[in-house]
Amino acid sequence: MAKIKLEYIWLDGYTPLANLRSKTKIIDGDPAKLKLADLPAWGFDGSSTQQAEGKSSDIILKPVALYPDVTRKNAFLVMNETYLHTGEAHPSNSRATIADDANTWFGFEQEYFFWQDGAPLGFPEGGYPSPQGPYYTGVGYKNVGPIARKLVEEHIDLCIAAGINIEGINAEVAKGQWEFQIFGKGSKTAADQMWVARYLLSRLCEPYGIDVEWQCKPVRAPFNQPLDWNGSGMHTNFSTKFLREKGGKEYFEKLMAAFNKYRDEHIAVYGPDNHLRLTGLHETQSIDKFTYGLSDRGASVRMPVNFIKDGYKGYLEDRRPNSAADPYLVAGRIIKTIQTVKV
Repeated sequence: MAKIKLEYIWLDGYTPLANLRSKTKIIDGDPAKLKLADLPAWGFDGSSTQQAEGKSSDIILKPVALYPDVTRKNAFLVMNETYLHTGEAHPSNSRATIADDANTWFGFEQEYFFWQDGAPLGFPEGGYPSPQGPYYTGVGYKNVGPIARKLVEEHIDLCIAAGINIEGINAEVAKGQWEFQIFGKGSKTAADQMWVARYLLSRLCEPYGIDVEWQCKPVRAPFNQPLDWNGSGMHTNFSTKFLREKGGKEYFEKLMAAFNKYRDEHIAVYGPDNHLRLTGLHETQSIDKFTYGLSDRGASVRMPVNFIKDGYKGYLEDRRPNSAADPYLVAGRIIKTIQTVKV
């Protein structure tokens, strides 16, 4: 029997941004035959993660997803939910709030900044790079720098090796800003994979002295000043079986009316400091408005270019979630709103 390394990963209780946490458990077994159902529950000190008091600090980790970890021999990444000793989901367990639905699909577009020495990667020391323009999908040293390309390529390989359905990457509008996309069929699949992909990217950057900045507007200044950069989003594409197969204008308009009705509830879970990003500028709609439009990246919800032509069928893109949003909360809120619309 081999020794198997299991990296148990979970979300802590910090607000407004939960942090990824992890620790390694060693078990005996055959790595080739390891299954999710074989993994034991584990625990941790919740008083050190803002999830419990010291007098009753044991929090239970329940494995919910398993991925190979090719960076270590006989190793796996284990995504977990957190539970109280009573068997109830911990209040910080956002995954437990999502209704199970195999027919709801999500695609998350995760933007972020590489961050080093208090500034985005590639910013000259004590100064600023040229205004944004050439960086989006950019090529060459002056646009992407010497290390960012290496990091994002390694991240692709780690995600693919783990079985994470990463669908693409690109350099983004601002210097040091990048994006990757994760797609999954099922209400929780893409969100599980997004959290593990975030974990892999953060861990990958450690030996380079680089952090990943998930906050939505880490670089900002008055409009048209040198620091007037786009913020970071986590644009969320979604579809249901009904929307993919039947759709229709009447249903679509009812759906958008529901999204407008629950606008505040959506914004509440779409990431902190979103008022800094959703200004009506930089390919966003204002935070206090709800609009939708065909191929409109300035709308709250964008219809893909062929959506109307295809009979109001397919998927939709909610452009409001920001880069630091919890994909579990985003998916859960979208599903709740969809469920209010009668078909």
